[in-house]
Amino acid sequence: MSRIGKKPVPIPNGVTVQAAGGKVRAKGPKGELSLALPEGVEAAVEKGQVCVTVAGTAQSGSLHGLGRSLVSNLLTGVAQGYVKELQLEGVGFRASVQGTTLTMALGYSHPIVFAVPAGIQVTVKDTKITVAGADKYMVGDTAARIRSFYPPEPYKGKGVRYTDEHIRRKTGKTVA
Repeated sequence: MSRIGKKPVPIPNGVTVQAAGGKVRAKGPKGELSLALPEGVEAAVEKGQVCVTVAGTAQSGSLHGLGRSLVSNLLTGVAQGYVKELQLEGVGFRASVQGTTLTMALGYSHPIVFAVPAGIQVTVKDTKITVAGADKYMVGDTAARIRSFYPPEPYKGKGVRYTDEHIRRKTGKTVA
């Protein structure tokens, strides 16, 4: 059995959880999410905790820790939410949000228009883009897609990068 999977997941204050069969639903201050656990993995609510159990097969045993981590991420998301911050580096690089559309000027001949998925909030302050939401996967995926429009380059450091990301800089060509 998995050491991670054995640990019960405590339910945060203000969160209600329903577990039936292979499905878990959680509702909290940041929203409502549901999760379908992998086959052979089940969850049950007991004494203010969510316990994850598996059937006796080797395949489901290998998914025990995964199931527990997915439930933990679900409960953290509806209680606190997840946030990723991106930084724009470059002359003339800017962004703005109008409704559910993020528009960026990244040095191309045209503006980049990105439709923000449902359940994700994007805010822009100066050259900092903040992506927030309850679903950890959607927050990370949205931030990665925004970054992919102009990944940071190693010579001048221009591009869209995570605020905690370190870009290894290269020296340019030298004339002997």
